[in-house]
Amino acid sequence: MFASLARFTCRRSKLVLYLSGALLVIAGALGGRVIQELSAGGFIDDSTESARTAEVMDDRFRAGAPDLVLLVSDERGVDSPAVAAAGTRLTEQVAREPGVEQAVSYWSPAKAAPLRAQDGLQALLMARISGDEDQVQDTFERLENRYEHRPQGLDVRVGGNALADKEMSETTEQDLIKIEAVTFPVLLIVMLFVFRSVVAALVPLMVSGLTILSVLLVIRILTLVTEVSALASNVTTGLGLGLSIDYSLILIKRYREERSRGAGTDQAIAMTLRTAGRTVLFSAVTVALALGALLVFPFYFLRSFAYAGIPTALLAAIVSLTFLPALLKVLDHRIEKGRILGRRSAKSAAQRTGEGFWHRLAMGVMRFPLPVAGAVTALLLLLGAPFLDLRLSLPDERVLPADSQARQVGDVIRDNFRAQETQALNVVLSDTPARGARQVAPYAERLSRLDEVSRVDSEAGTFAEGRLVRRPSADSTRFGTGDSTYLSVVPRDQSLSERGQELVGQLRSLPAPYDVRVGGPAAELADSIDSMNARLPVALAVIAASSFVVLFLFTGSLLLPVKALVLNCLSLSATLGVLVWGFQDGHLQGVVGDFVVTDSITWTVPLLLFCIAFGLSMDYEVFLLSRIKEEYDRTGDNMASVARGLERTGSMITAAAVLIAIVFLGFLISGIVYLKAIGIGLALAVLMDATLVRGALVPAFMRLVGKGNWWAPKPLRALHAKVGLREGPTEDEDRPRHRTEVGAER
Repeated sequence: MFASLARFTCRRSKLVLYLSGALLVIAGALGGRVIQELSAGGFIDDSTESARTAEVMDDRFRAGAPDLVLLVSDERGVDSPAVAAAGTRLTEQVAREPGVEQAVSYWSPAKAAPLRAQDGLQALLMARISGDEDQVQDTFERLENRYEHRPQGLDVRVGGNALADKEMSETTEQDLIKIEAVTFPVLLIVMLFVFRSVVAALVPLMVSGLTILSVLLVIRILTLVTEVSALASNVTTGLGLGLSIDYSLILIKRYREERSRGAGTDQAIAMTLRTAGRTVLFSAVTVALALGALLVFPFYFLRSFAYAGIPTALLAAIVSLTFLPALLKVLDHRIEKGRILGRRSAKSAAQRTGEGFWHRLAMGVMRFPLPVAGAVTALLLLLGAPFLDLRLSLPDERVLPADSQARQVGDVIRDNFRAQETQALNVVLSDTPARGARQVAPYAERLSRLDEVSRVDSEAGTFAEGRLVRRPSADSTRFGTGDSTYLSVVPRDQSLSERGQELVGQLRSLPAPYDVRVGGPAAELADSIDSMNARLPVALAVIAASSFVVLFLFTGSLLLPVKALVLNCLSLSATLGVLVWGFQDGHLQGVVGDFVVTDSITWTVPLLLFCIAFGLSMDYEVFLLSRIKEEYDRTGDNMASVARGLERTGSMITAAAVLIAIVFLGFLISGIVYLKAIGIGLALAVLMDATLVRGALVPAFMRLVGKGNWWAPKPLRALHAKVGLREGPTEDEDRPRHRTEVGAER
């Protein structure tokens, strides 16, 4: 296959470049504005109790978590007659708006005291908007323009979930532009030093540009059939950029090696595709399989990264294996134009053995394998220790930048209002007697006695600390309909927290007079974590099994795949520990930008980091083991094979890790906190993997195990002999001899 691909890209190089140019134009035109089609949600499992409760709340009561929050301020005080009259008119006006299902405020007939700020100068109006996410956004944008600033003569600021979603999408789009504007020039400068040639340094950027636009086109097509998260575009764009550079690096390095041996352009391209090209393809498959594990989760936020990430990895490989060889054919010797830092020694890296930093490092590690392995393992375990205190939460407006209006309004509500009105839990009672015969009051009284409950609103009135504090009014009828009723349980503290999850457990376990369901933000968080934990073993099994199979096909060993899985998990636990220390505990606040320390991490971040970083780690594992196996097949010497394999790939893997780390560190520009966390986490993961794992733990482990590295039962050895993957012919035996070598023998 690779020989045929090499012949085609060499003979039809201009055709390949013309077709690539056409794809670039089409993808840019159709995929360039894909951000506008993406969504900001996707954190809820529709099969959970909280999701079904939200449906019941919407269908039966036209109620639920507020999408629109108006923060009303007036120096005269919200209880002054003029302000109260204006507030009442404002509430009635919002309630009449098309698309608004429910509107309540401090000036509603029930006059809920917690909707009044403690200083009496501010009050809240909350509204529920009907429809799906797109319909909610359409209605919200119309309302935002109408009610911002001074409706009814009041000073009003708009906030709420709908504004947070809107600002999340807008920030994502702006961040993507800023990240690319900053990282591309930095990458070019670094690649000038890596490739030592201006033309060679530009080639990976051309490959990545074609890959990224192709990925955006694929995402645009996906939005026609499913919802895709806005954050998926940022992360997969970074992943596409990083993988394209990595694959270009390994291919150009191998191409230069072949040219240094005297091969012509066509022959060098053919050998490059037969060797490094095979590694690139199966590295991409490994990354795609790791991301595919996200498909087992019932959240479209996570699925989005699989929908976009799988084609990203595969497209990076396809473009690298077609466009790049065609470009090398057309450029020929011009790939070395614009040399910097002088020319390489005539004695090329391809011809040196037993020299260089990486060879000396490998031999040094293998002389003292136990101390090195013990010290590095201890360091990684120390870094990973904070991970044991991981606390998870759903994202809210606090993940947005400080100048975000949704975050500013949310901060005012948390600071100036006594209870978490916008995060109330909904307790739905079903199959009840008709209104008047329902035993709601005793149940509401018991709920209000719970320590974390501020008050309970119901059709039987309002309860606090086990007693009735407000009798039912005409407004209380909204809590009941037919054979169902619901109670609004307002928590004392932040709902999206461990205390909030504990409150959900208490509400669900407390005996109820009728069938009960609990929903609301805290219930959604608890259910999302439970749903994730239930499917996590399947996802981990998919990652482990797919990685094991690929590495077995490459090495023919049973032990090396197990070693790779263990070492990857060790380095990733260290990465996650640093994230907990930096973002959950707040030690990186100010270092990576200002963010709100919430004592938790967005629950999707560790899972995304694990899948993406695991795929990238296996990517480097394939690069390294393919060369070690090639040397071992040629010499049968375990230590020499490890040293020479690391010598041949160490600088390349480190350069690739540095380049992809630069891409992910660009996420620090983002104003979204969990995108910063993903960027820091991925950068740290690839750097630790390329240095501590590949440079120390792998040589130490392979030295300790010796020839056992390559052990497999006889039936599996026979199977590997038939279907195993190899980088290609060994360099000194099966490689076609070039004219210069034949002439030298003569």
